[in-house]
Amino acid sequence: MNLFAKLDSYEAYLEKNPFHKLLNIDLEQYGEVQKKIEKSAYHSVDPNLKEAFAAELDDLVRLHYLVTSRNVTTILEFGVGKSSMVFDHALNLNKNRFSSYVENNLRRSNPFQCFSIDNSKKWIKVCKKTSKTTLVNYHYSRCSISTFNGRVCTYYDDLPNICPDLIYLDGPDQFSPAGDVRGINTNHPDRLPMSADILAFEHFLLPGTLIVLDGRTANARFLKTNLQRNWSYYHDEVFDQHYFELVETPLGIYNKRQIDYCLGNDFYQRIK
Repeated sequence: MNLFAKLDSYEAYLEKNPFHKLLNIDLEQYGEVQKKIEKSAYHSVDPNLKEAFAAELDDLVRLHYLVTSRNVTTILEFGVGKSSMVFDHALNLNKNRFSSYVENNLRRSNPFQCFSIDNSKKWIKVCKKTSKTTLVNYHYSRCSISTFNGRVCTYYDDLPNICPDLIYLDGPDQFSPAGDVRGINTNHPDRLPMSADILAFEHFLLPGTLIVLDGRTANARFLKTNLQRNWSYYHDEVFDQHYFELVETPLGIYNKRQIDYCLGNDFYQRIK
């Protein structure tokens, strides 16, 4: 699965789509866009962290590119943040380019909308105040420890009732879910995030749907083990990102129209 074959230059892509300005990032100070930022071993598992993670432009460029190159219409994002602003920018581009076609030809009831769910009212409030997004719907929900087929995992208690064609799994953090199963939960620095929400609604998703995880390798392997439909899977170890694409034949005329317009013949080649 090569989703970025036509992404030749990150710098050139940012020059054409300067969403970094919305994040107040000075490219000269930032340095090489494609360079990975190394953090301390406990940086991402600090329960007392009070500040949002610094922007990583290489990850954000790829997310923006996926939305624009795949003509994405509806996004479900687990975990609000800088990615929410990037999705908003990319969806606005898509809306300006082909809103008329989508309205007249596709069955998309939430076109050009991003639904961002988070279990922190604080972070939602901060994101709303600082992001100035126009196409993002912020959705608060508690998060709880539960099981999937007897395996301990986490679920958001309340999800937006939508049909996304792009899902970005970057939440919750491992310290937020409430409860435990026989004393087991994720609230420990050596534990790992283990979201199972996607597994619960997998069979409602349309062929052509793309799932993206940034890091969260254990969670990606959990999904890979338990997803039941025909998903192609790719782990980019350099970027530490995981991609699942639902490569099945279209469900019907409207799904086929969406695939034809948004993904084209390349998708049918991936089915083969």
